[in-house]
Amino acid sequence: MDKRLLRGVRSRKLVLDRAVDIASLENLDGLSFGRLATETGMSKAGIQALFETKQALQKDTFAHALDMFRDFVVRPAEAKPQGVARFRELIDRWLQYAERPLFAGGCFFAANLTQFDSHPGPLRDLVAGAQRAWITRLSTELKHAIKHGDIVNSDPELSAFQIEAVLRSANTALRLGEPAVTRKVWRVVDSFLTAADK
Repeated sequence: MDKRLLRGVRSRKLVLDRAVDIASLENLDGLSFGRLATETGMSKAGIQALFETKQALQKDTFAHALDMFRDFVVRPAEAKPQGVARFRELIDRWLQYAERPLFAGGCFFAANLTQFDSHPGPLRDLVAGAQRAWITRLSTELKHAIKHGDIVNSDPELSAFQIEAVLRSANTALRLGEPAVTRKVWRVVDSFLTAADK
């Protein structure tokens, strides 16, 4: 039984690793049991046994992408001191995530945000929740920096919203082959990190 469970875990990871790439290129609606069977060499019935429904596959794919994002961007940044240092590390890791890219189509969340923003339902809720959490994370670090007198910023929530919009725009530019956009992102970010006089 242990070997069967281990095979199941490995099979799920194989499917989800391919599914996140497909969904980053074509969004979550591009997923199907048949396509994943073809692309992974598994049987369609075997994949359906792992996920049961297309919606379950989509939700698990989203969760897998979110875990990958957290492992690559968020968790490494948490090693930095809270405030400006962690904020800059979050931006730096995000740019690496988009430049690398971690997913075949660039930012997984940008690819799915435009598809589901006007379609109420559980997938839209997942996408919206991830979007809010990311902006909140950025604003939390800005608030910490303000509270400790490291920067001057009158509206950290607005700043986080604006910076996230710049990052989404940078993702598009990177997909279009404009690597110089990274320098532009840092110029924008630095404009929000005006040092406080001490």
